[in-house]
Amino acid sequence: MEVILRQYVENLGSRGEIVKVADGYARNYLLPRKLALLATEGNKRHVERERKIVEALEAEDKAQANGIAARLLAVDIAIARRVGDTQALYGSVTASDIAEFLKSKGFEVDRRKLILPEPIKALGEYEVPLKLRHDVSAALKVKVVREGGEPAAAAAPAPAAE
Repeated sequence: MEVILRQYVENLGSRGEIVKVADGYARNYLLPRKLALLATEGNKRHVERERKIVEALEAEDKAQANGIAARLLAVDIAIARRVGDTQALYGSVTASDIAEFLKSKGFEVDRRKLILPEPIKALGEYEVPLKLRHDVSAALKVKVVREGGEPAAAAAPAPAAE
């Protein structure tokens, strides 16, 4: 069955493209969710009229996403966790933890857009990709630190305060 995509669909195509898909996929997924229209002559003309308006909106949305990505790269993400004697974390750092941290800094980020294949289970610095749009992403630098700070860092300010 041929359909016209109304918006970007992962692994299928972008808005306005005419693609050939299985009948069941179109009937049960694309059409009910209004992700596509049947490829008729009337729908083709309708989509062509909408294309100009949508291209302007897409350009604006992409510019906004690039601005957010640039601001996110400047954020210092440091998540504190309790650590055992063997430097093993008592918990792990998940995408939800990172999204919650970003929310506290004023960024609304959906945890599902953070590409973290498995939770972080050790101290250190990690690069976590954030997919803002299908064509805009940012690589966040996440530091997992000892809760309460490093012992050496905590001892250094004490002599200066006396």
